[in-house]
Amino acid sequence: MRLALAAALAASLAAAPGLADDWQAVLDAARGQTVYWNAWGGDARTNAFIDWVGRQAEARHGVTVQQVKLTDTAEAVTRVLSEKAVGQETGGSVDMIWINGPNFLAMKDQGLLHGPFVGNLPNARYLDLAPGSPNVVDFTVPVDGRESPWRLARFVFVADTARVDTPPAAMADFVPWAEAHPGRMTHPDPSNFMGATFLKQALIELAPDPEALQSPVTDASYEDATGPLWAWYDALRPNLWRGGTAFPENEAIQQRLLNDGEVDIAMSFDPASTAAAIRGGLLPETARVFVPEGGTIGNVSFVAIPYNAAHRAGALVVANLLIDPAVQAHMQNIDVLGAFSVLDPNRLDDAGRAAFADLPDDPALPSRAALGPTRLEPHASWMTQLTADWAARYTR
Repeated sequence: MRLALAAALAASLAAAPGLADDWQAVLDAARGQTVYWNAWGGDARTNAFIDWVGRQAEARHGVTVQQVKLTDTAEAVTRVLSEKAVGQETGGSVDMIWINGPNFLAMKDQGLLHGPFVGNLPNARYLDLAPGSPNVVDFTVPVDGRESPWRLARFVFVADTARVDTPPAAMADFVPWAEAHPGRMTHPDPSNFMGATFLKQALIELAPDPEALQSPVTDASYEDATGPLWAWYDALRPNLWRGGTAFPENEAIQQRLLNDGEVDIAMSFDPASTAAAIRGGLLPETARVFVPEGGTIGNVSFVAIPYNAAHRAGALVVANLLIDPAVQAHMQNIDVLGAFSVLDPNRLDDAGRAAFADLPDDPALPSRAALGPTRLEPHASWMTQLTADWAARYTR
């Protein structure tokens, strides 16, 4: 793997002199800059990968990357909004954000994003940017070149197979499973994106017209779509961990409950996280990923650059580096992060294909085929209303 990665990096470096003059100007302007990448900091492996990207950016382009670790992406959005409110049109404190869904929609609607820029990145030639590609929409909202993809995500469930012989095959099946195994499952609080995704996965399977979820929510469409969801949840909740009166704050805490044997099922938005957790002693060897038969919600993680970023050139260089084939192959390595690449394999050159061909495997790492079809995220407005409604119904 190291030889293939080194070859891919060398090939990329060798190509640098042939960059267009305008991109060379970006590289020149970026040298010496520090890019403040605001990114969720709740996963140690992701944080380590970001550190590695920073070392690559420094070695290859003289750009320093400083991760600003967030507990909620809205923190960075609020910072940019506050700067705009006081007229700070340049020199902003946020250079780049790991962003998705409602936060992207809010920034796009309020004109807070730089771009379009993705099509100007040299490594964009490895991306499928055709209409309908996951790389060009974010929770049904066209990205219009204002955010760049960097990793794929898929919602998955995790079961300890030492205690779960047959996991639920569909969201509807969680009700009888929980009745037969009271207290043995839970979900993160829906104020956290993982808990919200659990509700959204149920919504897309139970809604009478799933296509309605691809449009902005209205009072009428919400009432029609969510009736079956709340009936399902009312049946499920009494048999959840602690009788459905308390919920783990996030995925990491739920994973700890699974590891400690308090629950038998957990969930993740990273199909590789189970294999990684087993290697780190955070889950039992018998933990395995499973998905409902119809597939699960999936999306692309993006990075965006605020309109007033102080170090825009450096942010562009880092966004381009993130979609370098060698960097994407390193990211997909289960020994590193295990996140699936956003690149189109058919667009890779020989060095890029070699880097991916040499990746290690793991018995707890599912294949893409095993994950089944990708279900489309609902429009971002659905998550906002869904989580607010859950809080009103169940946290009195």
